[in-house]
Amino acid sequence: MKTDCYQMAPSILAADFYRLGEQLMELEQNGIEMLHIDVMDGMYVPSISFGFPVISTLRKECRMFFDVHLMIVQPERYIREFVDVGADSITVHVETCKDMNQIIDLIHSCGVKCGIAVNPETEIERVLPYLDKVDMILVMSVRPGFGGQKFMEETLKKTDYLRRLRKEKGYHFFIEIDGGINTRTKSLAVENGVDILVSGTAIFSGDISENVKIMGGSTYAFGKHSNR
Repeated sequence: MKTDCYQMAPSILAADFYRLGEQLMELEQNGIEMLHIDVMDGMYVPSISFGFPVISTLRKECRMFFDVHLMIVQPERYIREFVDVGADSITVHVETCKDMNQIIDLIHSCGVKCGIAVNPETEIERVLPYLDKVDMILVMSVRPGFGGQKFMEETLKKTDYLRRLRKEKGYHFFIEIDGGINTRTKSLAVENGVDILVSGTAIFSGDISENVKIMGGSTYAFGKHSNR
């Protein structure tokens, strides 16, 4: 795989919320087409982030593809609501779902893409039964809930395994990674099969336009501009 064949998905968890609209406009002007939105409930993870009002407000002005990552318990309670406010893709954690097949079907029935996230300590075998049904597997390269953590290189064994399994079985899911992605770790991730790189601090800290150029990447088909 070419080292520029990946897609950046900036995480607004690291944005300056006083200047959020301005910063998202700058991302769009620099060719970013996919935005990662972490929703945290204070129960599955200790932190609380944001929910429906923020996403709905951003959707009115932003054309980027909304990659909504639900770090919440019982995510099935809110799938339709997140689609209604603007999600283009919804990712749920395998650790939070009692009936994953039911949730996958629910997400797809709402007309959006479905992803499954797996934590660093969770065995990748937990997601294998669903690889022919989902659009994306998100491998967490840090423990969920906090920004600015150190990249856990051992999680790349999961992405490499998924890449090889995808080729062997002819699956069509994308591989996303979230946590500690910067100019060094992005190369490691792409070399190990990652298609979509979620990055917060490396994009939003300092000059956003320059950071986007440095982080590079090209549109990789999963998250094009939203049709909403």
